[in-house]
Amino acid sequence: MIKIEAIVREDALEDVKDALLGADIRGITVSQVMGCGTQMGRTRMVRGNKVSTTMVPKIKFEIVVSTEQWANRAIDAIRNAAFSGEPGDGKIFAYQIDRAIRIRTGEEDVEAITPAS
Repeated sequence: MIKIEAIVREDALEDVKDALLGADIRGITVSQVMGCGTQMGRTRMVRGNKVSTTMVPKIKFEIVVSTEQWANRAIDAIRNAAFSGEPGDGKIFAYQIDRAIRIRTGEEDVEAITPAS
């Protein structure tokens, strides 16, 4: 099992969500988060004054899939939907999950992340 976490711009929320659903990826968790990347935030004009913001609002997607094939499918969907070519597009992280348990049924591992009956 593989967990994918993606941090993307707020305005990419609907595009990424639609791309994941279009790739038949289910079991998506979305959170509003704050953070900064290598650019350390951004500078913008507020009432004629430059204001630096180091913590920028972002959207975090969390998805757990059963195989490398599904992980690649999810990653490709996120990458294509969130890409603007500008700094701040985001990051995608993927890592192995040792165990998953569906609380309601007690099913474990792959059975816990596949559609419930």
